Amino acid sequence: MASLRSRMARHGFESNDDYEYRVRCLLSYPTRGLRCLAVEGDSGRRKTAFATALARALEWQHVLYHDFAASEPLPGRIEVPDLPAEEGEAPVQLTPFDRTVSEACAFSEAEGTVLIVDQLQEADFAEHLRLYRFVTSAEWQYPLATLRANPRKFLLVLVSEAPLFHSLQKECFRIWTDPETPPLSFRPGDFGLDDDASPLIEALITLFEALRVSPTQSAFERILQDLLHRAGTADHLRGTLFGWVEGITWDMLAAEDIGARLDAVIEALQNYLGHDQIELTGE
Repeated sequence: MASLRSRMARHGFESNDDYEYRVRCLLSYPTRGLRCLAVEGDSGRRKTAFATALARALEWQHVLYHDFAASEPLPGRIEVPDLPAEEGEAPVQLTPFDRTVSEACAFSEAEGTVLIVDQLQEADFAEHLRLYRFVTSAEWQYPLATLRANPRKFLLVLVSEAPLFHSLQKECFRIWTDPETPPLSFRPGDFGLDDDASPLIEALITLFEALRVSPTQSAFERILQDLLHRAGTADHLRGTLFGWVEGITWDMLAAEDIGARLDAVIEALQNYLGHDQIELTGE
């Protein structure tokens, strides 16, 4: 079976980090209520991409999503089944968030369900309290009704740009999603190149170490494609790096100490181009 990292990459989240162990901890630990994952990091919507790709990679039957930052349409009137309003009262109204949680609870009765709650910092604090009660009791409450989620088939994923309510945070397993900078260990064979390309690969790795970024294998492959078939100057290389590598800014590439690293890559490229060019065959 494909690794979690490769399955998540197929769903739009590519990383050199391996989250397999952390996700196994999340799913294996016994819980009194619901399993809850808090996705943390500094890189904007990377957290949302992680949550969505993880839900798809787990291959659970249902993935539901609610974004508190999205403009919500006026809620329609939905009567809670088997619990009609008292005579003379209006039917029970559910907010879009209530509807989404209610659907998730219903699906989890029989099938695996992931509920992603995004931009939680935009929600009223009352919703944080309701989520805390939901996680600890597996029960979602609103006027006239209480719904129960199946803890064995339910995963709640919370994404917030601000720290979670302390009591809610204590019930969550946290995963940090910002790209780390582990040493790169790419080799020419990873990209269908012969050993003569080693100096070029090593020059690129040295450049990334100076920039303190770790491109994914697919980004590294795109850079090599540009170098072997299009780029010929340090300025070309700047454009390629900015175009393909997450986390790089133009100011980083314009720094004086980086200039020599860029020139070293171009020199290694010119030395290599004396050999037959090969189309890259890496994934």
